[in-house]
Amino acid sequence: MRKSSLRRGCAALAAVTSLALAVTACGGTTKEDVKNEGGQAAAAGKADPNAELKKGLTVGFLPKQVNNPYFTTADKGGEKALKELGSGYKEVGPSSATDTSSQVSYVNTLTQQQVDAMAVSAQDPGALCTALKQAMSNDIEVVTYDSDTKPDCRNAFVSQASAEDLGRTEVQLLAEQIGYKGEIAILSAAQTATNQNTWIEFMKDELEDPKYKDMKLVEIAYGNDDAQQSFQQTQGLLQEYPNLKGIISPTTVGIKAAAQYLSGSKYKGKVKLTGLGTPNDMRKYVKNGTVEAFELWDPAKLGELAARTAVALASGQITGKEGETFTAGPMGEFTIGEDGVISLGKPTVFDAENIDDFAF
Repeated sequence: MRKSSLRRGCAALAAVTSLALAVTACGGTTKEDVKNEGGQAAAAGKADPNAELKKGLTVGFLPKQVNNPYFTTADKGGEKALKELGSGYKEVGPSSATDTSSQVSYVNTLTQQQVDAMAVSAQDPGALCTALKQAMSNDIEVVTYDSDTKPDCRNAFVSQASAEDLGRTEVQLLAEQIGYKGEIAILSAAQTATNQNTWIEFMKDELEDPKYKDMKLVEIAYGNDDAQQSFQQTQGLLQEYPNLKGIISPTTVGIKAAAQYLSGSKYKGKVKLTGLGTPNDMRKYVKNGTVEAFELWDPAKLGELAARTAVALASGQITGKEGETFTAGPMGEFTIGEDGVISLGKPTVFDAENIDDFAF
């Protein structure tokens, strides 16, 4: 929203919004004024790596699901970073990971509130594009984290790790556990989840390697990041495929639910389970022999990097173009890759030997 149109709309805005929102949107200093304080480089759409980080910004976090422990950890990492940077944090989002359409309304709300930036974990890349482009047209920086949308619908994507690393290493972990032989299945989240689908494509590609010739992917099931649905899908897989040797679940909700089912069944220790999980969720299943090893990144660090990226964008240090670099505080220096992707780093493998070293 440009300064002139913003000021013309003050009277109407005050009539339909709360006083607090009206003051925020119609104050004497607009977002355009603040952006221009960063110098001509930012105004011209060019990165200025020496630009000073702005304070007093507001960054909205929109996870796939607000009551999901994984996103709670990630977003708290973002909140902590923003506090250290002297900026404000807010979180909005649906209570169900299956409610893809509601993310659009939350993006629109953050746009109407004229936040300086938003960090979004996209449930459905296509559904969010129009709303995210509208946010960017209103001078709001858009960062996706955990799950991406289309590259032209955001400024940068903060990836948990290389999508290829995640997909291939999950297959490698399971293959080692089942001796490179047998039927396997994948228990994913929603069918529209971009991160899940990208990782699964790399899993399929990894399985094309001749060393996996005795392994067969028999089904991809979807638990929609819902504990009960994921539990039932695990049960269904084992009933339909009595010779199943292993399951990969690249979702923290799914792997926990699958482990819960396996630990109380005759399949415990016989059907191997790996994927992406948090140490706190999986600790007891590793210790009771249900799960040998799984992997993940630190979600708090993911949220922190998303927040620091958002502030760097809003400050004009980066624009999201490939090759740009910036320093994310104590996290160190990061280089933006192809299509505006910023990778947090390689995943960590957790097993009985190291799981007690982590508490998230």
